[in-house]
Amino acid sequence: MIDAAARVRAVANFIGGQRQTASAAQSTPVYDPARGVVTACVPLATAADVQSVVASAEGAFKEWSRMPPLRRARILFKYRELLEAHAEEAARIITSEHGKTLSDARAELTRGIEVVEFACGIPHLLAGAFSENIGGGLDCWSMRQPLGVCAGITPFNFPAMVPLWMFPLAIACGNTFVLKPSERDPSVSVLLAELLIEAGAPPGVFNVVQGDRAAVDALLEDPRVVAISFVGSTPIARSIYARGAHYGKRVQALGGAKNHAVVLPDADIAATVEALLGAAYGSAGERCMAISVVVAVGEIADRLVENLSRGARRLRVGPGSAPNVDMGPLVTPQHRNRVLGYIERGVAEGATLVVDGRDAASEHGGFFLGGTLFDNVTPLMTVYRDEIFGPVLCVVRAADLDAAIDTVNGHPYANGVAIFTRDGGIARSFAQQIHVGMVGVNVAIPVPMAFHSFGGWKHSMFGDRAMYGEEGVQFYTRLKTVTARWPERDDVLAQFSMPTH
Repeated sequence: MIDAAARVRAVANFIGGQRQTASAAQSTPVYDPARGVVTACVPLATAADVQSVVASAEGAFKEWSRMPPLRRARILFKYRELLEAHAEEAARIITSEHGKTLSDARAELTRGIEVVEFACGIPHLLAGAFSENIGGGLDCWSMRQPLGVCAGITPFNFPAMVPLWMFPLAIACGNTFVLKPSERDPSVSVLLAELLIEAGAPPGVFNVVQGDRAAVDALLEDPRVVAISFVGSTPIARSIYARGAHYGKRVQALGGAKNHAVVLPDADIAATVEALLGAAYGSAGERCMAISVVVAVGEIADRLVENLSRGARRLRVGPGSAPNVDMGPLVTPQHRNRVLGYIERGVAEGATLVVDGRDAASEHGGFFLGGTLFDNVTPLMTVYRDEIFGPVLCVVRAADLDAAIDTVNGHPYANGVAIFTRDGGIARSFAQQIHVGMVGVNVAIPVPMAFHSFGGWKHSMFGDRAMYGEEGVQFYTRLKTVTARWPERDDVLAQFSMPTH
């Protein structure tokens, strides 16, 4: 079904400080997933369109990179104010295209704005080291300098937060940036760009190109793009990392996840269940840090499943813009069908279907699915191995903590993990032994704050630098070291051996 407004609204690119409607012959629909109707279309950029966007970023780099970091920080301070002022507008755009609840969309913006706040400290973050008189009349100092044109390729599940993980810090470091957002919910990216211009950023510093794989390929192949940041599925992350490296680019590529929560018998079961329900079913499970596996250790398993079952059945499913809703729809009909296929596969492979989310219905006609709970899942099952990216929670039973740790460490994904216990010694030991990038202790979704860094291990991340924080500064800059001598006399003779003083 097509909404009447979709016949006239095409999502624009943002190039050189202004909206530009692409002339692409092909387009893809944008849905309101709560109503199941098409509300807009996205013209898909061609390679020529991408080249135009990159040219805009390249043209702005020289002046922007020479601007003192303090002046760049002042623009970001103003940008933060504008993001706060327009937060409700942005949240409603996100909910209308992604489907998540308004409260979740607002929280997404808050976490993105925190990275802008971190980037405002760029004069301090770029401070180098200085060593005086390292030899006879020699001084040495280091500095971090920008790379050039950087690009970000971002997923549908956080259409504002993940871009805000990338471009504020990249431009604070003196780079210019091209964003290729997800074509499923692209509209908020244009608002982010317009607000940055209003904050005082020169045209071309931040650009948005709408597109699909063809746009990604063009960014990877363009020699003017020197760094790529990506968040998405593991197969694509692996491909982008390999292709980007082939073309000589710096790449950070965050892939998929299968986040486990290990629940010990001494855990506060009421608090643990509430935390797990939010982490598993919030945003309809469309989060790279969603808990999708609970490892129930020992005697707590039956009580835990019983309580999770009651909680999953009381979830309030409906349009994200409606009040008192816990979970909105999935983003597209194709993705809903994909998740339905995993539920069918779980049943076929022998998992116990405790709560069937397929029973959830909505009078709104959107892409809804209720919370699903499986028990007696084994590591050999597809629902355990694969990233489902939907409201499906699997319970694996483990005899003891060692078995639970082996289960977690045996999975190829290693983005996030949580442990629920009252024992501080066990929690500390768990954090040391577990082979996962981000660990929560009685915290179900351990996403680091902006002044730390976000990144998984193993098949969940490709590249050497994590997102934002100090790791982000290092990713978006390169180190230069200067060694200087100012002779005090004019009769210095040539030296042909390795300098030692």
